Parts: sequence; C-alpha cells; structure tokens
Amino acid sequence: MSLIDVQNVSKVFRLHTRPKLLREQLWDILRPTTREPFYALRNVSLEIAEGESVAIIGANGAGKSTLLNIIAGLAHPDEGSVRIRGRVAALLELGSGFHPDLTGIENVALNAALLGFTEQQLRQRLPKIFDFAELGDFVHEPLRTYSSGMVIRLAFSIAVHVDPAILIVDEVLAVGDSHFQEKCATRIRTLRAEGKTLLCVSHSPAMIREYCDRAVWLHHGRLMMDGPAMSVLQSYTDFVSSENHAAALA
Repeated sequence: MSLIDVQNVSKVFRLHTRPKLLREQLWDILRPTTREPFYALRNVSLEIAEGESVAIIGANGAGKSTLLNIIAGLAHPDEGSVRIRGRVAALLELGSGFHPDLTGIENVALNAALLGFTEQQLRQRLPKIFDFAELGDFVHEPLRTYSSGMVIRLAFSIAVHVDPAILIVDEVLAVGDSHFQEKCATRIRTLRAEGKTLLCVSHSPAMIREYCDRAVWLHHGRLMMDGPAMSVLQSYTDFVSSENHAAALA
C-alpha cells in the first residue's frame, strides 16, 4: 500500500525584484512584459510504499526541499495532488514548529497536541523524549536559550518518539556532534527495522547507501530518475562529473 502518493505536482514561485523606479513603472504600462514564473517542481509524480526508505537527490535548487515541504504539508502544490496515509514526523528546518518563548517541555506538549496525542500518551513519551535529547535542566528553559545543537536534538527526539508512519528528514544527521549523530543513526535503523517509511534528502552517498533502498533524482524541478538507490546515485554522479568536465573545458 502506498503511504505517499504524489501525482503531477508542480510548485511555482514568482521571483522577487527590487522596487521599480517611477519611470520603470511607466514603461511597464506602456510596454507590458510578462515575467516567466520559476518552477521549483514541474509535473513530479511518485509513490512510496509502506516500509520503503527513499532518498531525494539532486543539486542545490533542484526542488528537493520543496518536495519534502509539500509532502510534509508545510506547503501546497500549485498543480497536482498529494495523498498521505499515516502520521508524518518531519525534520526539515531547524526549530520549525517550535516557539522560542516556550520551554522545552511546553514545545513538546504543543507538538504532541498538534499530532493528536492525548495527555496520557504525552506523559508516557516525555521521559524517552528528554532522555534521548540529553537536555538536562534545560527542558524547563525557553527555547531561545538553547544552542542550535540542543534545538535539533529536541526536534529529532520528538520526531522519532511520536510513532510516525513516515519520517521525513532533511540532512539532520549532518547536525550535532559525532555522539548525537550515532544516536540518530541507531534510532533510524530501529525505525527501519520496525517497518517505518523513511524519506530523506542527503548529499552523503554513504548515508544513502546505508539507509535507502531507492532514490529519486530531481534536476531543475523535474524527476530525472527513480529506481534502486545505487543505480540512481551512480547516474547522478556520472551526470555531475560530465557537467563539471564540460564547465572546465568551456
């Protein structure tokens, strides 16, 4: 059964420009021009089944984070449709979904409420969340007093302890010290063993090889290739090498 169903999704952005001078505005009236929209995603379709581990790869600006944001429900497509089955835990932007003036405990409670947890369910999970995050007495302090590492530890701990059907990760394992990175890696292995669905963006071939069975390659918002992780990664690597070689000769 597909937990994630993305059909013909496009996302359009209007590029910002500097404020125009009065004479430029007058010229626009006299000689109107149309500005081409920027497609962050263009007609992307994919299905991800229960238990799959999928990497989204591509160069900066390829549309990877835009796709994750749409699947996580943080953005909406301008065209096409997305259907999600099951609870989604997303680790995208550092501290997204947190309020800086709330304490660690209060932020956990807020996130749990948004995910539909009862007070009893929250109380059962709180010890595990804070034990994993290793925040000590800072759980009672406002989030604005946290370092970036503390914020990501709390965010990751919440995401992996709310029993998600789908875990969405954007380069989170590149944040924090080696001790925390290993804790994250171990927890992700556990979630995979439990049959959870993993969707991640990573520029690390080693991470893709270890965690992902399948990869989706985006290029300028278009889906270039979708298949076994090692095959897609090799095709992408060859493409980047050929582009770099052509640029060197130009």
